Amino acid sequence: MINAKKIEEIAKQVTDSIPPGLKNLASDFEDKTKTVLQRKLSQLDVVTREEFDVQTQVLIKTREKLSALEAKIAELETKLGGE
Repeated sequence: MINAKKIEEIAKQVTDSIPPGLKNLASDFEDKTKTVLQRKLSQLDVVTREEFDVQTQVLIKTREKLSALEAKIAELETKLGGE
């Protein structure tokens, strides 16, 4: 079996052996990548999860009202046709 603690020790040793300059470069690269991704994602025409969920609930209620109206129309058509 693989010992999780041993893996953590190996990962720490590898991290500790990386020169500080390279760590800084990696950190700077990560920060710049996050900035670029955030900027590009904000330019996309997307909605938040919360907005999506709200609109989903609105759609469900609208479908329920539509079904009720369709049933009412069918009922009225039956009454009109029966006279």
